[in-house]
Amino acid sequence: MAVAVVYVFTILLSIILTWFTLCVRKRQVGEPPLENGWIPFLGVALEFRQNPLEFLRSKQRKYGDSFTCKIAGNFFTFIMDPFSYSAVFRQGKNLDFQTFAIETSRKVFGHADFNDPIYNRNYKEIHALFRQTLQGPALHNLTSSMMENLQTVMLRNKTSEWTTEGLQSFSFRIMFEAGFRTLFGREEKPSEMENIEPTMDNFNVFDRAFPEIAAGFPIYLLKKAYTAREALTERLQHKYLKKNHGLSALIERRMNLFDQMPYLDELGKARTHTAMLWASQANTLPATFWSLYYMLRSPEALKVAQTEVERVIQESNQKLDKMKKTVVLSKEQLDSMSALGSIIDEALRLSSASIMIRVATENFVLNMDSGKNVSIRKGDRIAMFPQMIHMDPEIYENPTEFKFNRFLDENGQKKTFFYKNQRKLKNFLLPFGSGVSECPGRFFAVNEIKQFLALVVFYYDMELKDPATPVDIDCSRAGLGILPPKHDVLFRYKLKDCISE
Repeated sequence: MAVAVVYVFTILLSIILTWFTLCVRKRQVGEPPLENGWIPFLGVALEFRQNPLEFLRSKQRKYGDSFTCKIAGNFFTFIMDPFSYSAVFRQGKNLDFQTFAIETSRKVFGHADFNDPIYNRNYKEIHALFRQTLQGPALHNLTSSMMENLQTVMLRNKTSEWTTEGLQSFSFRIMFEAGFRTLFGREEKPSEMENIEPTMDNFNVFDRAFPEIAAGFPIYLLKKAYTAREALTERLQHKYLKKNHGLSALIERRMNLFDQMPYLDELGKARTHTAMLWASQANTLPATFWSLYYMLRSPEALKVAQTEVERVIQESNQKLDKMKKTVVLSKEQLDSMSALGSIIDEALRLSSASIMIRVATENFVLNMDSGKNVSIRKGDRIAMFPQMIHMDPEIYENPTEFKFNRFLDENGQKKTFFYKNQRKLKNFLLPFGSGVSECPGRFFAVNEIKQFLALVVFYYDMELKDPATPVDIDCSRAGLGILPPKHDVLFRYKLKDCISE
């Protein structure tokens, strides 16, 4: 027996020594400090996932503003100095975002490989649609449509009785349905409202599994998530979307371009719309929750928001008259609501934990803002974690606290300057990424949240059931955008007396 134990131990030791000899990467001259971790393939993935912010802070204290870590089979060089972000963004020649983004998207949504040359021209046209339909003048039509759809959902039940509901549930069901209608249109039939609930349920099931799928866990082994994704894909086939009324310009033009691609079948087209649905909802929904939650927890914030909304509506001569007509707020009026904008920005600052990633296409040298040169290997990932900026006490005093006016200047207008080391920061709030990876729908997303807040403040009396007890943030989705709450929180609301029937 003892001989067998020694034999097994010797084999295991040999495997470990072989792994360290052949598989453990060695730091080369000019490269940043390196951590391979003790677990084959995973490296330091478990430590990082447990608490990315504290993990990176500890490594920064140990190594400085650049270091490389092995995470799930890949090597990530983290750039911690916010003044060096621009140096990364300028490396378009040596750093690639599109290949990495499409590979990740394919893994999650199962759509075609748009890195394949046969899709190249068409994909560029499709990607260009985001800026053409989600920004500038095109945003006016989306704003108008979203305003109408939000009120359709909110005012479906006009009662003055107090209702108790989970705040996350409340914001999710309203924003999901209104957002879905705004982008993908609506069916003109009485049973339409009943049909949105399965879509919301499928989205929830799929979204909960998203971190595991994005990390590489095969979706086919996650039966519920796979079934939910396929149900969403089925609903978003062109044969159904073409029957909808009020399709957004974005979806309508995407459909036209996809229909011109002979290599895509109908399910292939629908899978790209599933990706679009997730992109439009996954971060907007928790961001809406946090914006409303923090506003309700702060009596001063709520009062300022109510005053601002009432002022804008009164200036446009809209009155409460049993709401025979809905409220109309233009994009310009929404832009003028600087207090609501600050509440949203502060909520985004507190809840955002995205990672900006680029892949090195060649060996090259990155020139840091400090003057230090960092050698980067081909195939490695360059990673920037903006939460390090958002939670930096030198940039934001008492960074863990919610301050509704943190992003307002002395005149009550949007504040555009923050400092670190007595230097003005170009990048101080990055919930939507930056450079080539910056979310093209960021203006629409902020507009949606601002519309939602303006309307709930206008229509409802609201209060949290237990405002003194804070809600913890769920860090399991760190790296993917806005972090959700660990659990829902109860609040009660009712339509204002002058609105209810």
